[in-house]
Amino acid sequence: MTTANKITILRILLIPIFAVELIRYVCSGSETFQMLAVILFTVVAILDGVDGFVARFLNQKSELGTVLDPFADKMLFATGIIILGFHPQNFLTHIPPWFTGAIIGCDLMLLGGFLFIRGTIGKTVVRSRVIGKISTGFQMIIMLWILLKWNRYLNVQWFTLCAIGAAACAVLSALFYAWDGMKQLRAHAVNSGITKR
Repeated sequence: MTTANKITILRILLIPIFAVELIRYVCSGSETFQMLAVILFTVVAILDGVDGFVARFLNQKSELGTVLDPFADKMLFATGIIILGFHPQNFLTHIPPWFTGAIIGCDLMLLGGFLFIRGTIGKTVVRSRVIGKISTGFQMIIMLWILLKWNRYLNVQWFTLCAIGAAACAVLSALFYAWDGMKQLRAHAVNSGITKR
């Protein structure tokens, strides 16, 4: 349990608190709950950078960290997208259903694939990809857009473009992860003598 992994676990523990404040915000429109949701989202996002820096600076990269870090990211954004997608209010920018479906669908596919490979092989190698980080960046913009009500200052078409970009990158990222998973299954089969090269 490295320092970097402890920070990542703290991020995960803060997500339910963020969810509660976000639900209170979308149900009431109170600026107090909005501020709390923004602060918690910002803290979790900053800790994401901190644990990555600590892992590199202190050379604390670990197999557990490669799993926990993307899990924390996906948990944060999935929580926000589900709450905002299914609790549309007049004072919030509406998340289109296709976007919610694409992001959550990809996350569920990745989780299912991870568990399947883990159960079959006994371990899973998770490779971070740039396309996944781009998708995360787009999703962060979307979350901040809604929480900070950027629609008052920016054209809503930019929101739609960010949603399309996030969904497209999420799908591509899921396909890359699926390809990596199939390669791991193939290598395991070869090493186990199930198939021949």
